[in-house]
Amino acid sequence: MTHTDRPNSDQEQALLSGLLADLDHCFEQVVMYYEQRLFAFALRLSGSYEEAQEITQDAFVRAYHALASYPREQLRGLALRSWLYQIVLNVTRNHLRKSRRLPTSISLEEVGIGHSEEPESAPADSPEACLEAHERQRLLQQALQTLPLAYREVVVLRHLEGLSYVEMARLLNQPVGTVKARVHRGLAQLRRVLVDYHAHEVLYD
Repeated sequence: MTHTDRPNSDQEQALLSGLLADLDHCFEQVVMYYEQRLFAFALRLSGSYEEAQEITQDAFVRAYHALASYPREQLRGLALRSWLYQIVLNVTRNHLRKSRRLPTSISLEEVGIGHSEEPESAPADSPEACLEAHERQRLLQQALQTLPLAYREVVVLRHLEGLSYVEMARLLNQPVGTVKARVHRGLAQLRRVLVDYHAHEVLYD
């Protein structure tokens, strides 16, 4: 698995300063800077392209109203990235709870997972390499969607979004040790599912 590009801390601080100076103008910059990243996060959790769009839009609306109500001292000390992830996570949980459905499979190409992985058995630019990489991506996404949401959340946050355990603990309101244990269990279950997928393909090849 590969992490998405980590936000630049200087850029995040500049956005916070801009929000303090001119909320309406700078919030547009916040949306531009985080929209793709937050949409990918919602898509990985929900498994639905349309629902991820709704989640992202809803999250930004909630973020704007929250920022407008925050005192300057609270805004100045805001951990913007983690805070936005927390809003998306809460909105996603609400959407999934209301729909009471399991996420559907999506292509990893839609969310940019696994593009850096190269197959060992074929040159990177060959058709065989493309097919192998696409198949690995498809299986990984299917396996990810089988995880209980609590495990899927932490695996995505840690190994796809690149948050630290401290950030995750703050975001999830859980002790760091609990978060680490959940990530460990989520990865173990993910590996078992991937092994089962492989065995199934061997049996019916």
